[in-house]
Amino acid sequence: MSTVVIRADDVDVVRDGNLLLDSVSMTVRSGEHWALLGANGAGKSTLLGLLGAVTHPTRGTVQILGRTLGRVDLRELRSHLGHINPRHPLHSPLRVREVVLTGLTNSIEPVPRWSPTAEQVARAEQLLTMLGMGGDKAGSRWPTLSQGERGRALIARALMPSPRLLLLDEPATGLDLAAREQLLSSLDTLRGEHPELATVLVTHHLEELPASTTHAMLLRGGQCLGSGPADEVLTTDQVSKCFDHPVLITRTEGRWAARAERVSPR
Repeated sequence: MSTVVIRADDVDVVRDGNLLLDSVSMTVRSGEHWALLGANGAGKSTLLGLLGAVTHPTRGTVQILGRTLGRVDLRELRSHLGHINPRHPLHSPLRVREVVLTGLTNSIEPVPRWSPTAEQVARAEQLLTMLGMGGDKAGSRWPTLSQGERGRALIARALMPSPRLLLLDEPATGLDLAAREQLLSSLDTLRGEHPELATVLVTHHLEELPASTTHAMLLRGGQCLGSGPADEVLTTDQVSKCFDHPVLITRTEGRWAARAERVSPR
């Protein structure tokens, strides 16, 4: 039986007098894979900040892994989450496996006088292999990697503490077609091999959704326009309303595509 990983009830977020989220509710259970979609300024990053225990709501309640924001140490709670930022601020020429192992210490650089166990090193290698970054790639220096390779390495890093929730903030940003497809294939593989893992992925583009996506939420102007099973939410009508533009939504072999519908001249 699936368990509730996230429960947000009637959440408002106000910053500098601006209402960024307006009565947003969301429940994510183990094994579910959510997509958050909307135009720029829709509130996606704000909501992800709540789900990642980075910020507090102004009103409403957010429970993550059974813990209520405002009644728990955010830093401690974040140690139980996998949060993937494609703009990982690493400047040292670490090897890929070293970067992955920093997921255990929740640090950008290796912690002085800390050494991983043989089991932890083996887990890092296993995750890298699953994500297509094993073998010689595991020994590559970070500056030599492509953006797509970095993205897959960061997923392995986020998985090192065995989190129950994985948050992906526009993971396909800046990737070319081949790198994007490799990333999405890796996510499908990951979800298949970790059936209890819950994920939330933020994107602007339906083409960046893995076929394993199960649920979706559409945000516009800080409000939820639709939330639930992906095929019920990602429809031509609802996505057109979300982006305020007529688009035709199709799904083929599990993958979504959107194209502008022809608008007849008046």
